[in-house]
Amino acid sequence: MTVTERPSRIGRPLPPFYCPLPLEPGLVHPRAKELEERAVEWVDAFGLYPDATERAWGLATRSADFSCRIVPRGEVEPLLLFIEWNYWANAVDDWQDSGAAEIRTAAVADHGVRLLRTLEAPGAAVLPDGPMTRALVDLVTRTHAVLTPFELRRFTEGTRDWLLGAAWEAANAERGAMPGLADFAAMGTLANGTRFSLTWSDAANGIRLSPEVLYAPPLRALTEAAGFVVSADNDLFSYDKDDHVEPWEVNLVNVLARQEGCTPREAVPLAVALRDRVMSLFVRLRGQLADGAGEPLARHLEALGHYVAGSIAWQDRAPRYAAPRNRNELPLPQAHFAVRFTTTPSDGRQGPPPLPALAWWWEQLRPV
Repeated sequence: MTVTERPSRIGRPLPPFYCPLPLEPGLVHPRAKELEERAVEWVDAFGLYPDATERAWGLATRSADFSCRIVPRGEVEPLLLFIEWNYWANAVDDWQDSGAAEIRTAAVADHGVRLLRTLEAPGAAVLPDGPMTRALVDLVTRTHAVLTPFELRRFTEGTRDWLLGAAWEAANAERGAMPGLADFAAMGTLANGTRFSLTWSDAANGIRLSPEVLYAPPLRALTEAAGFVVSADNDLFSYDKDDHVEPWEVNLVNVLARQEGCTPREAVPLAVALRDRVMSLFVRLRGQLADGAGEPLARHLEALGHYVAGSIAWQDRAPRYAAPRNRNELPLPQAHFAVRFTTTPSDGRQGPPPLPALAWWWEQLRPV
């Protein structure tokens, strides 16, 4: 089933992951298998994938595993809806990243605006009919019934992050441009959709934070730091999946390779060092916010930790990344990276990097 034996530009194994979070290893929702079965039934009912091969690769995203690792506890029905959103969003993401000639910035932006209007106004009918649209309308209708108005606004903001990030990446590809590190630090993690995921984490766990807490600078900084770490990890796990695309994909490794005039393999330690520096900040700031936190905030901070650590555990086992489509005709179900962990950051500096988009996170730390 192998398509090509092309070697990885960044090499294997991946570097050890610095993840000093006090979480149970292998933590996953106890009803994960049932939830996956129900989600796949939904996928098939709407005919989300046009044939058996596309279905196999769609399920190789292991979207249920992702959702059940970052939300290892919580109510089943909101979690099921989140899983279905992830299967649907990954299908859109694969279209955006396909490298096909028609995937221009205009197409990505136009689709994004129409998607957002459908989310905000389910009856807008601004997308062409088809399986993807019918599945989206079902998701949106049920989402409006499940989320509170504030949660719905949060989810819409998270969806907007994802779509703006995708349009920015498409624009860079269309121009054949690789952004500098400062621009990438500011905009490159948007497509990760951190707030997209965290809305469902809070909803499934019944966590209700006031806007004054959720949007206060320290918690915004912590949320962005979590998103940066998860995005940097994904750039490592997914690198081989997209290394056939021309021009090269906009990710942290390629940005650093271009900026430093080195190979992607040589850029990996630089990417890991920046990622570890942000992880250290995340741990410190999360600890400070947890000190004296009330019950809702304490649970939200715990959920942020599940988001970071659970994303690593999911990607380690996802055939989408471990045995990607540009190297295999069909997914290899048992493929995995066998990730290693370390208790020591590769960059032990405690201060901010010289990147304005990130430096303000360190300003939220209280003096020790």
